Amino acid sequence: VQTVFVLLLMRYLFGVPIEGDVFLLLALSALFLLPALSMGILVSTLSVNQAQAMQMGMLVMLPSILLSGFAFPRETMPGIIWGLSCLIPVTYYVQILRGIILRGAGLWALWPQTLILVVFAIILVAASSLRFQKRIG
Repeated sequence: VQTVFVLLLMRYLFGVPIEGDVFLLLALSALFLLPALSMGILVSTLSVNQAQAMQMGMLVMLPSILLSGFAFPRETMPGIIWGLSCLIPVTYYVQILRGIILRGAGLWALWPQTLILVVFAIILVAASSLRFQKRIG
């Protein structure tokens, strides 16, 4: 729902055209939600209290924003920082967003980023599920 709302605002309030397939954008946004939500569950199960969960959440969120290529171009990052940015799911989602919205790219052009998001989803869903079961069990 939020994705649709943001896309509507982007298109009709700010006049930003969406060059690609909106349904592909929504589908890949739903795919991105799997690793994103799993990361949140993982952080919450690793925390002992709410304050620690908030601190760990910030520890995950800030590098995700700064290293994803959203705020700063990844091409200008030093080698080790660029390597760290490859370990962040948001990096690939930003590439997907730019590809669909700005260039009108289809799934064929975005399959590497999509595959990486699928791998992140599998790993993080499995890790968060195991940790959650351990926490409640």
